[in-house]
Amino acid sequence: MKEKKPLSCSSCSTVWDKCGETNCWAEPDQGPAKPAYCPSDPHADIIVKSFAKYAGDDEDARLAKVAARVEGLCYQPIPGSDAVNARWNRVEDLLALCKLMEYKKIGIATCIGLLDETKRLSDILIAQGFEPYSACCKAGSIDKLKLDLKESDKVRPGTFEPACNPIAQAEILNTEGMDMNVIMGLCVGHDMLFNKYSQAPVTTLVVKDRVTGHNPVSVLYGQNFYYKRLQKQPLVIPDE
Repeated sequence: MKEKKPLSCSSCSTVWDKCGETNCWAEPDQGPAKPAYCPSDPHADIIVKSFAKYAGDDEDARLAKVAARVEGLCYQPIPGSDAVNARWNRVEDLLALCKLMEYKKIGIATCIGLLDETKRLSDILIAQGFEPYSACCKAGSIDKLKLDLKESDKVRPGTFEPACNPIAQAEILNTEGMDMNVIMGLCVGHDMLFNKYSQAPVTTLVVKDRVTGHNPVSVLYGQNFYYKRLQKQPLVIPDE
């Protein structure tokens, strides 16, 4: 019996490479055929019901409409051509969305290793008329050993090492009444907890990646050589 392919949009990358479009990026009944593993058919009801939420005038609908508008503003048409140029970086995208959403108080959940970058972002936000508030991951300086970890679990065993406290970061910014929050390089897992406990909507500006200078997509570009091992070998986690 032939194994059924799992539902996955990632497989359409080959369709995009070949045709320059996919079924979902084409006028109805005019683009390439849907692959058998396309999630849009078995989940058609979810797609329709989700899109209907954008038709209202609540905060979710407003955010969806503004985000779609910002997406369009990120590109600049070239007169006499159907080509477009990207003109805004992620910081400019962030500023545009904040302005159009009329956000004022912008929280920044920062890794202690990115305090300099957080200061630079804060300076930009202030210059653009916003009120930034930042909360560091190590706020409170509570010993990591209180998490029932071992000394060997520390980055530098034998030294004092405070634990990250993303729930506290979220609650601090909640208390200060942020309109939205920005993640600046929180660790994997810590970012998940921050998102879970933040009352304000959250976007990520910097993704923590200690090896690539916080540019994790470079690993995906390097799979043909340097990171091919990630497709061939299991990731080995050292024994305790």
